[in-house]
Amino acid sequence: MIIAIASGKGGTGKTTVAASLALSLAPNPVLFLDCDVEAPDAALFLKPQIDARERVGVLVPQVDQAKCTFCGQCARICRYNALAVIGQRVLVFAELCHGCGSCTLQCPEAAISEMLQTMGALEFGQRGHIRFGQGLLDIGQAMSPPIIRQLKGRMLSTRRPDQAVILDAPPGTSCPVVETLKGADAALLVTEPTPFGLHDLRLAVQVARDALHLPVGIVINRDGVGNKEVDAYCAQENIPILMRIPFDRRIAQAYSDGVPLTDALPGYAQAFRDLWHKMGQLCLNATQEQRS
Repeated sequence: MIIAIASGKGGTGKTTVAASLALSLAPNPVLFLDCDVEAPDAALFLKPQIDARERVGVLVPQVDQAKCTFCGQCARICRYNALAVIGQRVLVFAELCHGCGSCTLQCPEAAISEMLQTMGALEFGQRGHIRFGQGLLDIGQAMSPPIIRQLKGRMLSTRRPDQAVILDAPPGTSCPVVETLKGADAALLVTEPTPFGLHDLRLAVQVARDALHLPVGIVINRDGVGNKEVDAYCAQENIPILMRIPFDRRIAQAYSDGVPLTDALPGYAQAFRDLWHKMGQLCLNATQEQRS
């Protein structure tokens, strides 16, 4: 089962939940991917031993002006406007290129080749039963989806059949989150019972459930503060609240010290194992509904 853990806003405790869930599944093998490549922080809690690192990037087009007839086919095919044909010139905007290769394939004169433009790195490591991977976007680079895509491709291609997979998504609802959610079996959305939490939860549900058609479960963190509007929204949308984490100073203290919740308060380990099983039931129910 592949579970993506996301949130409409930052600071809701998404990584706290993801790391705690991974640790609680011991001794069962877990594949953990930190897909928040602009600001990865899961390693601060899981503390894996990094054993491999590699530079990655995207293949950007290079145009041979001697072969080019300036027909404009490359610019028309590019969904991201990374190429423009102006008179007898082809402009390439490498910072917009997603490395899909469509321009190279579609060029009738074979005038386009590709060059690797590095934009970040992948790191791999191990902590006990957890195989860990994270992406690191270089400072100054604008696009994180290619790094996320390559991280997932590398790690999921070597996944063992018995491994649980946890994807720690970036905050928000933009392209990096969508890239993380793609291919997941379900989305676990972490929120807080505040007006801001509800606003961003609505956006996250629109992306995960309505756009990507994933089954969705909710974790309410800092339960006991704010109001009950998140509960009312979940009831209205028929979205199950699978776990509540209370507003507790001990949890905040552990987080500030970089200590996983299940290490600081071991009693939570069973609650996170129950959460994993609830997500499994959610996936099963969704599959049965699709077949019926």
